[in-house]
Amino acid sequence: MENNKPLILISNDDGVISKGISALIRFLRPLGDIVVMAPDSPRSGVACAVSIHEPVQYQMVRKDVGLRIYKCSGTPVDCIKLAFYTVLDRKPDIIIGGINHGDNSSVNVHYSGTMGAVIEGAIRGIPSVAFSLCDHDADADFEPAGTYVRDIVVKVLERGLPANTCLNVNFPKVKELKGVRICEQTKGIWVNEWESFAHRGDSQFFWMAGEYKNTDPDNENSDQWALNNGYVAITPTQVDMTARALINELKSWF
Repeated sequence: MENNKPLILISNDDGVISKGISALIRFLRPLGDIVVMAPDSPRSGVACAVSIHEPVQYQMVRKDVGLRIYKCSGTPVDCIKLAFYTVLDRKPDIIIGGINHGDNSSVNVHYSGTMGAVIEGAIRGIPSVAFSLCDHDADADFEPAGTYVRDIVVKVLERGLPANTCLNVNFPKVKELKGVRICEQTKGIWVNEWESFAHRGDSQFFWMAGEYKNTDPDNENSDQWALNNGYVAITPTQVDMTARALINELKSWF
C-alpha cells in the first residue's frame, strides 16, 4: 500500500463474493489503495449488530497491487472493527459500504448491514458512504452507477463530511439515471411482515416477508420519490438520534 494514495476501506452485507462489492472495487481502484473486509456469506438485515457471543475470524482472499481482500465470519460492523485491529496499517481516508443488492432508502436504513458498516465509520470520525441499488438480483447491472459512485467518493475525499454523519446513496434500477437529488428519509413502514408455514406439534414457524408502505408518497424531497422518478438519492444520515425538539417538553414533565 502506498501512503501517498487515499486508503479506502470497503465492506458490505451481501458477502465478499457478491457482484455488488466486485463492481464497487472495480469502480474505485483508480482512486486509491483498497482494503476489503467483508462477511464470508450474506448478512443482510443485521444493521449495526456485533458478535458478542462467539469469536470471529478472518482470512485473506486476494492480494494484488493496491488491493487486499479479506473475508470475515462476523457482521459488517465486526468487519470494520476487525480491519482496524488487524489488517490496516494506517487510518483509512474513507469507508465505503456496498454496493448493496436492494435499496436502503426510507426506514430500511435502520435494518441494513451495509449501513451498519458506514455508521461504524462515522462513529470513528471517518467520512463514510453507503451505496445501494434497487435490485435484489444476484446478477444486477451496476454499470449505470459507476460514474456516480466515483464522483461521490472523489467529492467526499476532497471535502470530507461533518462529524458523526455519513451518506446513504441509493440508485434506481434504470439504464439511464436522470442525475442526483439530495433527499430526506421517506416516511414509511413495513406491513404484513410474516408468513407462517408448516409446523410440527405445538411449534409454529414464520418466515419474514412484508410489504413496504410509503406513508408520504407525494413528498418530492424524499429518497423514495427520487428513486421512483429515476434519480440517484443521496440522504445525509447522522449517528446522533437525539430528538432535540422533545428535550424541553420532557424537562417540563419532571
